[in-house]
Amino acid sequence: MIDLLKNVSLFTMLNESQLELISRCLTRKFADAGTLLFREKEIGTEFYILVSGSVKIYTTGAGGEEKILAVMQAGDSFGELALIDGKPRSASARTVEKSVLLCLSKQDFHTVLSSHFDITLGIMQELCQRLRDTNEHVRDLTFLDARTRVLKQLIQMANRSGIRKGSEITLRVVLNFDELAQYAGVQRSDIMQVIRELEARGILAVAPDSFTLNLANLRN
Repeated sequence: MIDLLKNVSLFTMLNESQLELISRCLTRKFADAGTLLFREKEIGTEFYILVSGSVKIYTTGAGGEEKILAVMQAGDSFGELALIDGKPRSASARTVEKSVLLCLSKQDFHTVLSSHFDITLGIMQELCQRLRDTNEHVRDLTFLDARTRVLKQLIQMANRSGIRKGSEITLRVVLNFDELAQYAGVQRSDIMQVIRELEARGILAVAPDSFTLNLANLRN
């Protein structure tokens, strides 16, 4: 458990004894793809740390349509907002693939925050970054066209979780095209048009479960 915690950004500043104390409060959860971890507007009871796999954070419209807000990868944490302010969940969370998570109850979460300032500061910094990301996304929706939004989303995903080899970055894609369109804030037809264009220009190579960006061709 301690070895798993060392790979979580929130806990990198803690020593072995502090990690030991936190590990005693955590429970491990194994979830298949498509498992609903929590639903928008329900009361929050747990804080989550993703050990492996991926989780999408999304909201649902009145007609059932989804808007993906974020995709969590190994080492990310989520679910803290409702535990901090006591209000219902602002979004839903569902696994995109088979995942392993560590869960911390609301009571233990508050105990950890009151005992470890480093973790409290880390969560504050994470919330600040998410607010900045939201502001940037609103600005993109307002001022950028669909093509630019799709290209920016692909580059951000590659920078965050891609593997670089020379002038190419390969990223494993866990979202389908509909979900990628939701994530970028465009229509499915828009993202398919942009992908076809990028493929034709040698900027993007699409495999069944991955994308490869050619940075040299992108610069040109």
